[in-house]
Amino acid sequence: MAEHVQTVVVGAGVLGLAVARKLAPQGPMLILEREDAIGTGTSSRNSEVIHAGMYYAAGTLKARSCVEGRRQLYTYCRERGVAYRQTGKLIVATEAGQLPALQTIAERARMNGLITPDDSLQWLDTEQVREMEPALRCVGALWSPATGIIDTHAFMLSLQGEAESLGAVLVPRTEFMSAERAGSFWRVRTRGIDGDEFEVDCSWLVNAAGLQAHHVARRIAGLDPSYIPAALWLKGNYFSLSSCRAPFSRLIYPVPSGGGLGVHLTLDMGGQARFGPDTEPVDPAMAARDQPDYRVDPARAEGFYAAIRSYWPELPEGSLQPAYSGIRPKLAQGGTRLDANDFEISDPKRHGLPGLVQLFGIESPGITASLALAAEVARALPVGRDAAATCGM
Repeated sequence: MAEHVQTVVVGAGVLGLAVARKLAPQGPMLILEREDAIGTGTSSRNSEVIHAGMYYAAGTLKARSCVEGRRQLYTYCRERGVAYRQTGKLIVATEAGQLPALQTIAERARMNGLITPDDSLQWLDTEQVREMEPALRCVGALWSPATGIIDTHAFMLSLQGEAESLGAVLVPRTEFMSAERAGSFWRVRTRGIDGDEFEVDCSWLVNAAGLQAHHVARRIAGLDPSYIPAALWLKGNYFSLSSCRAPFSRLIYPVPSGGGLGVHLTLDMGGQARFGPDTEPVDPAMAARDQPDYRVDPARAEGFYAAIRSYWPELPEGSLQPAYSGIRPKLAQGGTRLDANDFEISDPKRHGLPGLVQLFGIESPGITASLALAAEVARALPVGRDAAATCGM
């Protein structure tokens, strides 16, 4: 007879750990992670920015979870001593033709609820920008006081510690192999890196596998394939400075273009600058085979110099060096897919399978939104008295 737990969470990135922390009080839990450590994928290959929530279409899950998640995240960091800095961010127009785009961003921010003195955007002219960042060139900017940066690994360790203190067990180096209904439960089969296999029954199964979420979904018996998105990845490369220090104390973002937020300047917790991401298409065959390639081509620096110098003209020649890259899971349009630019939480009301919740397309601002998304997952399950009943408690 298989062991029984209340919940199995697949994936120990920031979202899987946030979900585990949220659901752990409901009963025994396993967190399956095929790598040997938490957060080695998308969660550790990003800008580590706490986003304010001004870019996303009003009413979308991405917009709602970013704004609410950002407020929760700052509180969480303050209360638990997770390192963060509320640096603020300047969104800059480098030519007059970009000023209407800033107006669009400001209006979207208002529609998304950024209306308090703490998070509303402020218009700045050239002189006001120069007073804040003398090395920055622009014709106008929006100031976002609510934007910040976070030590993502420290955040994940905190989430893991809270989940484990409530009884959750992390099972690293273990791959999810399949799941099927066994009476009123899910029977989950796993395989360790050493080849050992085991089965466990659970009432709730949460697919928070990030880039691998579509692979996990295809291994769930009875799930209509129309509810499984295509493997669609987008790579972003980052460069850092090798011979100088950037003269900025705030994050600098250009006006969004080309389907992304542009090559922006962010800071790590030590104040070192990094630039990116750009957008590099990933061969769909690589995504389908689950073969991410994180190498950064040094030749891509040429495009970075041009993008960065549009707002920092004094960037020294030869100062950029490859840093790292990340890959973002995207959603495809068509069929039963939602807006390709939104997050998707596929729950029993959507696909019809009890106790199964899947998260697709959780790209930026996934870290910012993680606590709010975990609450959305909990709302999709019978948390509370009903949970105790299904667990036989």
